[in-house]
Amino acid sequence: MTSSVRLPASVYVRRRAVAATAALALVGLVVAGTAGITSALSRSDAVPADPVAALLGDPAGVVPNASTIPAPAQSGDAAPAPSVDEATTDAATPGDICTSPGFTQALASGSDAEVFAAAGGAEQFRSAIAAGTAPCVDLHEAGRTWVVVNKLNALDPIDYWPEPQARAEGVERTSGGHMRADVAAALSQLAAAAQAEGAGTIGVNSGFRSYDFQVSTYRNYVGQLGQSNADLTSARPGHSEHQTGLAVDVVACDGGCGAIEQFGGTAQSDWVAANAHRFGFIIRYPDGLTDTTGYEYEPWHLRYIGSELAALYADGGYRTLEDFFGMPPAPTYAD
Repeated sequence: MTSSVRLPASVYVRRRAVAATAALALVGLVVAGTAGITSALSRSDAVPADPVAALLGDPAGVVPNASTIPAPAQSGDAAPAPSVDEATTDAATPGDICTSPGFTQALASGSDAEVFAAAGGAEQFRSAIAAGTAPCVDLHEAGRTWVVVNKLNALDPIDYWPEPQARAEGVERTSGGHMRADVAAALSQLAAAAQAEGAGTIGVNSGFRSYDFQVSTYRNYVGQLGQSNADLTSARPGHSEHQTGLAVDVVACDGGCGAIEQFGGTAQSDWVAANAHRFGFIIRYPDGLTDTTGYEYEPWHLRYIGSELAALYADGGYRTLEDFFGMPPAPTYAD
């Protein structure tokens, strides 16, 4: 997201349930049947009549200490994850991956790599989602590297807290700097490569931001810029990539670290644009695509999607996650 602020106020996660029950009694013969289906992609909690106004009235949040605050408990019993070999042999075609027991098991309890293997590969996984033939994959799911959080797609759970967190070793920082541990490791490699390849020093300006912290940040932006302008540079709570622990704002640090707004046009910025995918990152908010992403150009905002997806993203010439996964543009909030 932006320098350190992309938070939506849509504080709700859509849920819908469809249940049908039929009973018929004829001459002493009774037949009863019931059916219930719950969609993982749709959640609906009670929302105030004016959620943005309610948000702006909330007290400022405080970022809890990651070492003392546990991540939210995940509901549901997890089935044992299949091995990569087992998942691969059980994989279905891209148009029908959700019918594969190996895939659904991996999706329920396996790693991202196991999910890709069960789908037949990362490209089969991506193409099935883009084609609309993988309804069992929830792009709201905050704990996955493929999560898409934008103005139309809130995180699930809305108050997600990633664990474990770490700081990127050997990388300068101007503030904070915590992120998911796997992201921190990848960023350390990226920064070391940039230095070794003559692009200069890259530092961290902002990493993980909690839901409560985003409440305060977004409210401050609204107070300074007005809501319409704030929405172009700051995400409402629950819609911020920074809350996933997968996003990081970087700065150029030659002779001291500059501001994020000064990152574009530097040797570091040019190198990152050409090489970030090698380490699993993409530039999430590219120039000229505000109508798709909902945000102005942010060359400093890197989003981690993992090496497999990032390679596909770069090789395919994609510029937004919305296009990558065949999702509609998200220029504005639904409410």
